[in-house]
Amino acid sequence: MAPLMACETVNAIILDPQYADFLALVKAARNGVVYGAKVRFPHALVMVFLFRSGTLREKLGIIFKATKIHARNLATFAVIYKATMLLLRHAASSGKEGSYDTFLAGLLGGYVVFGRNGHSSVNQQIVIYVFARVVLAFAKMTVQKGGIVPTELRERVTGSAWPVFAAMAPEYHTTKYEE
Repeated sequence: MAPLMACETVNAIILDPQYADFLALVKAARNGVVYGAKVRFPHALVMVFLFRSGTLREKLGIIFKATKIHARNLATFAVIYKATMLLLRHAASSGKEGSYDTFLAGLLGGYVVFGRNGHSSVNQQIVIYVFARVVLAFAKMTVQKGGIVPTELRERVTGSAWPVFAAMAPEYHTTKYEE
């Protein structure tokens, strides 16, 4: 009978609106840890075994350390972002999300987690990945209907932009390092 009562108590807490903000922070932390580990572990596993020397124990230590850093940093960012969003929503007279809230929450989280804490290789890879996603989104927005590119040019650019970009990015990288 006791396990059934415990489940009912947990369900009551989860469904109680007074705990919604706290549970949103817990969920943000959990999602950051899970996604960070899911992304970093296989990447670190492959990179370490391909390009690092050392004993199996040393290699596993490097893999787990990188995975831990990545998971911790994403969880920390997610909690700061979500907490800032909740604070701004509660501070607003309307009780709703403001038009700049996501920008401010992301700016604060990005600075605290990735900007202020130094320039680790894990942070550098995360920031470069996010930057590339932002640049790609801006590029797509310019050629979408209603964007800044005229219709006739948009059709030509849309068909050839990716192959040109895909060819130029590695070429520029290798040329830069040949100098």
